[in-house]
Amino acid sequence: MAWGEWEQLKADAAERGSTQMRLNQLPAEGGGDGGTQADLVVNQDDLGAVGHDAHSLYEDLRVGADIVGAGSNKDGTGSTGQAAAALKSHGFETGSALETTVDIWTSQLNTVLQACAHISDHLDFSKKLHAQEDAKIGAVILGSDGGALPVSEISKYFK
Repeated sequence: MAWGEWEQLKADAAERGSTQMRLNQLPAEGGGDGGTQADLVVNQDDLGAVGHDAHSLYEDLRVGADIVGAGSNKDGTGSTGQAAAALKSHGFETGSALETTVDIWTSQLNTVLQACAHISDHLDFSKKLHAQEDAKIGAVILGSDGGALPVSEISKYFK
């Protein structure tokens, strides 16, 4: 775009009126959309699936991303550590850099592993807790005969 064209566009915009910012937002008076928003619903199967995926990721990372122990020798030093030691023994600065890389990688890997374990454990706990709460609620609204309340009885609770 040529400079003259830019100047013309600015002049045209100025002639149309002041520049204003417009935000897309809810109306100031009521907010909401008239009560048609859906509530957040999470099923037990969803929690279990996410928890399972977090646990699977934890196991896959624990085994597959361990560069400290991979290719360990009789002393337990992994192949990457062996390479770093060999490079350092021959005076290469790359050996120290490789050791630093392994240390940072291990630190980051442990952080991700802890996060996966936390997610898995928390979702397992949530699933168990909500199942207990559902059982309590179910026990409270049982009929006098121990069976489920009929709809006509349940409706009384909403009045």
